[in-house]
Amino acid sequence: MPRKGMRSLFSSSSTPKVGPQLHLRGPRYGAAGAPMSPSCFTFSDRLMVENIAAAAEVIREWGPEVDGSLFGSGRADSGRFLQAVSDLHRSMLFFSSPSANSGASTADRSAALLRAHSLLSDAICRLERELKLLLSAHGRLLNPLDSLRSASFSNSSDVDNPADSITEVESAADVAIRDLRAVADTMISAGYGKECFQVYKTMRKSAVDESIHLLGCERLTQAQVRKLDWAEFESKIRDWLAAVPIAFRTIFSGERLLCDRVFTSSDAIRESCFADVARDAAASLLAFPETVARSKRSPEKLFRILDLYDAVSELWPEIESIFFFEATTAVRSQALSCLLRLAEVARSTMADFEAAIHKDASRSRVPGGGVHPLTRYVMDYLVFLADYELPLADIFADFPFQAQSPLPESFDAALLATPSLSAPSSPSAASTTTSFESSPWSSSPSAASSTVGSISVRIAWLVLVLICKLDGKAELYREVALSYLFLANNLQYIVQKVKESGLRLLLGDEWVARQGAKARHYAASYERLAWEKVAAAIPEDGTVMAAMEAWEQMRGFNTALEAACRGQAGWVVVADGGLREEVLSAVAALVVPAYRAFYKRSRAVLRVSGAASAAVVRFSPEDVRNRIYGLLGDSIGSGSSRDSGIGSSRGSTGLGSDRGSNRSE
Repeated sequence: MPRKGMRSLFSSSSTPKVGPQLHLRGPRYGAAGAPMSPSCFTFSDRLMVENIAAAAEVIREWGPEVDGSLFGSGRADSGRFLQAVSDLHRSMLFFSSPSANSGASTADRSAALLRAHSLLSDAICRLERELKLLLSAHGRLLNPLDSLRSASFSNSSDVDNPADSITEVESAADVAIRDLRAVADTMISAGYGKECFQVYKTMRKSAVDESIHLLGCERLTQAQVRKLDWAEFESKIRDWLAAVPIAFRTIFSGERLLCDRVFTSSDAIRESCFADVARDAAASLLAFPETVARSKRSPEKLFRILDLYDAVSELWPEIESIFFFEATTAVRSQALSCLLRLAEVARSTMADFEAAIHKDASRSRVPGGGVHPLTRYVMDYLVFLADYELPLADIFADFPFQAQSPLPESFDAALLATPSLSAPSSPSAASTTTSFESSPWSSSPSAASSTVGSISVRIAWLVLVLICKLDGKAELYREVALSYLFLANNLQYIVQKVKESGLRLLLGDEWVARQGAKARHYAASYERLAWEKVAAAIPEDGTVMAAMEAWEQMRGFNTALEAACRGQAGWVVVADGGLREEVLSAVAALVVPAYRAFYKRSRAVLRVSGAASAAVVRFSPEDVRNRIYGLLGDSIGSGSSRDSGIGSSRGSTGLGSDRGSNRSE
């Protein structure tokens, strides 16, 4: 703001030039000290000259050699001083106005102007100093973080009066703000808004920058980011996630409120002050997510990208309301820029993740047909991804789902359907290819429901891509029965992961039931193929047998049972969801009842033939049942996600995020 003082007062061409030799000697004396005619000297002239003289006395009391503060003890001195400044400015306006009711000569009026301006300049220097003293002395009260800490410390030392402690801090801050406002109002009304602005901006910008630094945030260049390993980088992201809500909801919000309360007399100065104090720090904070987004992509980084997107999205209402001035447009633009960049990276990373599943070329067979490391990795990834349903809905709002690759002919598109889309509740949700308008900071309920449905389809598609990949890996097993057991195990693991996580809400109970039935179908195929020879070795009930025939059939059963048990040694079934019990019960039901009837008939026939013949009966029905239940050990814990070829588990690389710890605000 341009300074209003002598420069503005003498800018009019109608104002005469004043020579430096003119001096004001008193109300009754002219420029050369000659007596002035009382008839020429009006009451207003006398009043203004007396005001200048009185102001001179007050200002001399607080010259530059005085170390104390106007606001140090009592309020009388500060009130007198501020009034003196106002009187000086009013006198200058009077003597500079051609239409003023003045009888003084042009020379005397000019001399009065010079004297008043000299005194006003000294007074403004003092007020600049007072402004610095007030901002420095009350820094802890004016800083929102320090105020909170002071109240918290007082509460901890006197738990009986926490409300009183907070009130004391607020009252002290109110007094400090009142003094600052008095100084600011006086300087601005006297035409020295620029000087006031400069002092305030310098002091408060330093305070804000220090507060941000204490939160643990530091600005990183792209070169610095490239040198950080993932653990260090993730630590920086966690620090930022913890700090940024405090920065915007406490520091910047408090600074905006402080500016509003101090600069009540000038909207322009208030806006300019806040912009210069907070703009750079806020823009710097919001530049960090964009720096992260520009780093090298990997599937594990997606969760931190989503954390950053979610944090900025949640803060958008505060950003928009605090930095709504035109002078702070850069902050809003930076927030929007980082949201767009983070969204772009999130979409690309999900596409990379799908491509990584497609490209997995590992040909090693999981021992016993257990859960494949790829299955564990992908499902762990999707479980964590389900926690980000709403940010993902925003990110994909304007990007309708399109499959990146065609479905294999052996798979039905029904595997992709989810209840929310197979039975839409509104016309807008009836098609997965509809584009829904949404924004990171606002969305209608119908749009949010539709985009969440779109996320469900994307998750279902990724699961389907995994299942297709597993179907190919099942072909690596030589035994067909083991291939089916492998598929049953992996699909059951997928179903159980969905049931135990937020994926169930996205995919729905219908999807879970459909995939569970598919897993049981694979298990039934295993039962039939692995145990059909054992079941076939048992003659039908009611068949009349001779001793030799009974002996041969019993020996054939023994051979088939031992071959089946020997061939399936080391085969496993996942314990999750009761599939193991279901499989074992089904196998036992297939073999044991029929064998029990055969056992009774053959034992009676062979006992008549003699002990040697009876020795062929090696297994009782309970022995057979125990042999079956001794097979198919639990596969949980087999394999490692490091073997999947596309990434590793959360525990080893930080997959996922500490999402809960960053939402305490």
